Amino acid sequence: MISAALAYVAAALTVLWGAAHAVPTLHVLSGFEPITADNRRVLLQEWLAEAFTMWGAAALVITMTVVASGSLVTHWSYRVVACLLLTLGALTALTGARTEVLWFKVCPVLLGVVAALLLAASFV
Repeated sequence: MISAALAYVAAALTVLWGAAHAVPTLHVLSGFEPITADNRRVLLQEWLAEAFTMWGAAALVITMTVVASGSLVTHWSYRVVACLLLTLGALTALTGARTEVLWFKVCPVLLGVVAALLLAASFV
């Protein structure tokens, strides 16, 4: 029961953070003007790819929790997703978080919290 609750909280935070990447994408891109059409497409792709990655990770956590809560496979799925999110957080810490943009600084912390929730869920 506690494992599932931790997993659902982690998934919800991940879905919301994915939305936080997708919703303001066009506004964020305007901050890079002037920019070539090709570079605009690449930035759009990268922002949306991160959102889709988070949504996919959250979907896996939710699906595994619904289908096989408490199983060994589910616990390992949580650990794999936690590693993925920690890696994304580390990438952001080494790149975007070195800028003045507050949300890039928040990202590694938030992803670290979500990863910690998933790791806790995998050991409960």
